[in-house]
Amino acid sequence: MKKLVECVPNISEGRDQSIIDAVVAEVELVEGVALLDVDPGAETNRTVITFIGPPDSVAEAAFRVVKKASELIDMSRHTGAHPRHGATDVCPFVPVRGVTMEECIAIARKVGERIGDELSIPVFLYEEAASRAERRNLADVRRGEYEALAEKLGTSAWTPDFGPNVWNERSARTGATNVSARGFLVAYNVNINSRSKSIAQQIALDVKEAGRASRDANGVLIRDAKGEPVLEPGPYRLEACKAVGWVIPEYDRAQVSMNLVNTSISKPHEAFEACRASARDRGARVTGSELVGLIPEGDLVAAGKYFLKQAGQSAGIPKKQIIETAIQSLGLREITPFDAAEKIIEYRAGMTDGPLASMSNRDFVDELSTDSPAPGGGSVAAVCAAQAAGLVAMVGNLSVGKKNYEAVQDRVMDIAERGQDLKDFFLWAMDADTEAFNRVMDTFRLPKATPAQQRVRALATAAATREATVVPLSVLERVPELLDLAAEIGRIGNAASLSDAGVAVLTALTGAEGAYYNVLINLEGLSDLPSDDAPEFFSETLAKARAVMGVCEEKAMKARAVIRGKLEDALA
Repeated sequence: MKKLVECVPNISEGRDQSIIDAVVAEVELVEGVALLDVDPGAETNRTVITFIGPPDSVAEAAFRVVKKASELIDMSRHTGAHPRHGATDVCPFVPVRGVTMEECIAIARKVGERIGDELSIPVFLYEEAASRAERRNLADVRRGEYEALAEKLGTSAWTPDFGPNVWNERSARTGATNVSARGFLVAYNVNINSRSKSIAQQIALDVKEAGRASRDANGVLIRDAKGEPVLEPGPYRLEACKAVGWVIPEYDRAQVSMNLVNTSISKPHEAFEACRASARDRGARVTGSELVGLIPEGDLVAAGKYFLKQAGQSAGIPKKQIIETAIQSLGLREITPFDAAEKIIEYRAGMTDGPLASMSNRDFVDELSTDSPAPGGGSVAAVCAAQAAGLVAMVGNLSVGKKNYEAVQDRVMDIAERGQDLKDFFLWAMDADTEAFNRVMDTFRLPKATPAQQRVRALATAAATREATVVPLSVLERVPELLDLAAEIGRIGNAASLSDAGVAVLTALTGAEGAYYNVLINLEGLSDLPSDDAPEFFSETLAKARAVMGVCEEKAMKARAVIRGKLEDALA
């Protein structure tokens, strides 16, 4: 799957549209990056820019934003209602899909170092990327704001993580930039069947991470040694959740308004259920919810799977159906329309199925049959594996809720769910294989008039060919698990669908062998190319592919024998 990172730099300009446009234009110059939103504020004199894309592309776009902002914004003349530190005040990186927080931390530190070294801007790391505990909280790092930098810079306590520790003409103009990695923030409101602000506030206190102020038996606030109220967690406390209760007159109801500041910790469906439990304690009920802004696909998938499992239903269904389950279960259409294409961040960024996976069967086979070399056998191998995974999920789902299969319900639902995951991966590989082949073909167009150009071209072709080899290898490496699932669902699943499990075995093996052939032909193409930068790739990849293909053949042979035997015995 394509790796996706979101970046949300905030620049200290919200009034001069020409400056905002010039900074935003830097994002649009980077290939592969999708600009999602530009939100300027005149009162705050600040603009929030949101974009998404592959990690390296997002890192480049973020650096360009900081560079252009430092050229056009003079912090010595800046005023605005929002706290700020520099021309680019904050630059957080957020994992969206296929990227870990550790990877985003590495991106933040790499970009921060580049800002410090190449632009001579002081950089402070905060939140997950913080280099020390006292800098984790942005409010602590930014205390005193831009005006305090003149006293802070030059001291050992405020040595930046990157860039110069000096207050001079340059830093007076740029200020400091705060770079971080953090979880995805979702603004999420839960609706209550009441116009009581008090009820909404009490629910908010029950669920928010900070909790509520403690009181003694006489109702007097309990304070600590510093005179601050002592907080105690509510009964439905959610980590990484900020919440307030309010009434929205145009909705004619109260809401619990939440910022889920890291949905890898607390997800919307967990907040929904926590609010529902707290409302029930007060004789109220939750009627639906509202999403403000965008949400990662994975958060809605997690919600859909949760509600399906709560109902004893299989979550091994297509992703589109899982997301629709989430939308209905959370009541996201109660107040306003909810269009997944507009609200899911990956969809807004155009990061959906590739062109081949989106085709009808007729269109794909028609395209396949032309004189174009791609799509070719690698994409077809991936399709075969995807079809096998789809059959595994189907047999699992046909076993759910059926008489005589009560003892294996949990397992068949797990198999169906994993089958869907593998199906989605193989469909991604269908396009990835063709894209990788096209990148190899692109290298053949590089100039080759001189020995130096020939060398550059050969190295580029070798690198692209290795990438093209990795895609079918990744398909091949996942087939052993798929064969295990096909064999198991054939053994424990709905006997009326035994032939479907058998076809899953056959198509999985076809997908594996097709992928293996593509690995071999790509390795053959590498034999005449330089291997200076990856000398072990050929031998290691060949050994791995041969070993996995052997495993696939053994597993398929055993599964075919069992399934064929059961089908033939049924006729005896």
